[in-house]
Amino acid sequence: MAPRRGRPAGLLLAAGAGTRLGRPKALLELDGERLVDRGVRALREGGCAPVVVVTGAASVEAVGAVVVPNPAWRTGMGSSLRAGLAALPPDAPAVVIALVDQPRVGAAAVRRLVEAHRGGARVAVAAYGGAPRNPVLIAREHFADVAAAAVGDVGARAFLRARPELVTLVPCDDVAAPDDIDTPEDLAAFTRPPKNCR
Repeated sequence: MAPRRGRPAGLLLAAGAGTRLGRPKALLELDGERLVDRGVRALREGGCAPVVVVTGAASVEAVGAVVVPNPAWRTGMGSSLRAGLAALPPDAPAVVIALVDQPRVGAAAVRRLVEAHRGGARVAVAAYGGAPRNPVLIAREHFADVAAAAVGDVGARAFLRARPELVTLVPCDDVAAPDDIDTPEDLAAFTRPPKNCR
């Protein structure tokens, strides 16, 4: 398969209220940086342009990104993914989708997905211990199918499970970790030094 040219867009899903945490995750600070800014930086430094941030529960400004409010954010991640995909420029050859509450997923993991796309992968998924997690790269020809499958609190997962033959797993264990922040205890754990993140 011929390598693909052009830079993928970045899409950061940051609309949730952080109910179990008690506040929107996008506004949390870790090491003096808001999670939304950390996520945007990871996507930009990983080779994505432009970067779109989908917001909902909180009004968020994000330097270096286009902010897209999702009025239907309460219905779950699916509506945020659909809103983000609809906001991407028509010439974006692919998109890297990341979640705001996974701050140990940095530019190195994003860069690996972008490289996999350049090498011909149409769907590339970061893997940890052989298991697919986030972030995820989707080529443009699959945007409509991904959007159609994103219902309720399901993002790209339903599409990925329905089309496993398209998926290229990209090992990221040595540069990232998919740990997320859902509770105050999770946040406290993130104040301890991370293991393989850069």
